[in-house]
Amino acid sequence: MSLELTQMASPCGPSSAERVVAYFAVAMASRIMNSWLGICSPLTSHKSIHSSFQVFNNITPFIKFAHFTSNQAILEAFHKSDRVHIIDLDIMQGLQWPALFHILATRTDRHPPFIRMTGFGTSMEILMETGMQLSNFSTRLGLSFEFQPIARKFGETDISIMHMRRVETVAVHWLQHSLYDAIGPDWNTMKLLQQLAPKVMTLVEQYIVHGGLAFPDRFVGCLHYYSTLFDSLGAHLWSEEVGRHNIERHLLQKEISNILAVGGPARSGEEKFYRWRSELRRHGFVQVAMSRNSMAQAQLILNMCPHGHGYRLAQMEGSLRLGPMVF
Repeated sequence: MSLELTQMASPCGPSSAERVVAYFAVAMASRIMNSWLGICSPLTSHKSIHSSFQVFNNITPFIKFAHFTSNQAILEAFHKSDRVHIIDLDIMQGLQWPALFHILATRTDRHPPFIRMTGFGTSMEILMETGMQLSNFSTRLGLSFEFQPIARKFGETDISIMHMRRVETVAVHWLQHSLYDAIGPDWNTMKLLQQLAPKVMTLVEQYIVHGGLAFPDRFVGCLHYYSTLFDSLGAHLWSEEVGRHNIERHLLQKEISNILAVGGPARSGEEKFYRWRSELRRHGFVQVAMSRNSMAQAQLILNMCPHGHGYRLAQMEGSLRLGPMVF
């Protein structure tokens, strides 16, 4: 059946359904090979992932929505703070931080704060590039800025490596995705988050179940999620557009393969948390209601998006959710 599917569907096909079938067929073929040869994780090109992430950010409102609503929550937590420390668990290219820096530099109720940022990532080269870009931007704004790159997974580090200072107001940001394992062991990650005791933690989740379930359930959940996502891209982009193909090939295909082929993302085999929000509450974190400003910020992003009419905003279970109109 896998062979038949690969002959029937193309990742460049005219319909979203055909493209979904093609990428799911590739993922299932990888799963079959893994079952014969043992689990193998392909090399990850983080530069291609990050460049595709930028295209995704430009084409759809999903990433902007995550960035701006998180920034609003962090901004409110930093009110009246003179020294702030942002810890980004997977900073990538730091696309969201210039907007926050600009607001902090121009706030009228208090002088701009000293900003310290700790960025976690997989490549020191990319982290150094990100740090330099953020530093240059901060200099143009007249902000005092310090950047610490850590080319390790957050859950595989120790709190001492982050050089915590009592005078700082701490914010932790975590944009979750299924591209690769960004944090390492869940239990040590939770332990570190408790030790950091941030004033605010912003958590961005994909509304998809890819752990803790039997494979058929994971497959069906994954199929529903990505069928909707491919449909949302297909509604606004021609099938031949290079940007759409890059998103589907370098981001979505990678996520599908991680979820299906290796139970993913491929990790150490330890017990994984089914839902991080519930686990955070169970370990002493208190969920804060989204402010009116956060809701207004999210709506503003949709209004700015040329295809904003195709998406729906909702407040559910204390979180702010964005999806295509069909979600």
